[in-house]
Amino acid sequence: MNAMSTSTDAGQERKAPGRPRNAQADEAILEAVLELLNEGQSAAAVSIEAVAARAGVGKATIYRRWPNKEALLADAVRAMKGPLPELAGVSVREDLIALIQANRTPHAKRYGNVTACLLPEIIKDEALGRMHRAVIEPRREVMREVLRRGIATGELRADLDVELTQLMLSGPSMVQSMLRLQDLVPDENFAEKIVDAVLRGASA
Repeated sequence: MNAMSTSTDAGQERKAPGRPRNAQADEAILEAVLELLNEGQSAAAVSIEAVAARAGVGKATIYRRWPNKEALLADAVRAMKGPLPELAGVSVREDLIALIQANRTPHAKRYGNVTACLLPEIIKDEALGRMHRAVIEPRREVMREVLRRGIATGELRADLDVELTQLMLSGPSMVQSMLRLQDLVPDENFAEKIVDAVLRGASA
């Protein structure tokens, strides 16, 4: 794969001058990518031709919006994860719950196989790994900011390891989605249970 330097944010325009974007076509194209990955196709196997056929558009329509397949994959993963929530900033606990719930939307759960299909390739393919990190890093930074704020306000321990705590908070949700352990750990109040379990050791 090529380097991800050409990848741009989902909301950024990628159109030819004078040609209006079609939001419905954009959504159909991104959904097509996610469907193909969710069915078990590898990122390498997903082709622009297959995406175009699944979305019911021409290849030219895709190339007018995305410069290459890597940029398309990045935006598809962003679309799957959805936007970050507006945080109330009242308490660390409430903000952490909101962040975890944002990764567990019905849309993200619908495509639970996507991460499982991408993970081996993310590990092996350096370019794909960079793409995935570029997608998730802004979300990780928001959680870091919440934890740092908690340390500054005295809600959390002064010696808290922010990176380790972030992994402890975000990892269980991914494992739950990939391994389908809902019969052992029910989805109901999942975010609250994870946050409360971690905060028992992290609180000041």
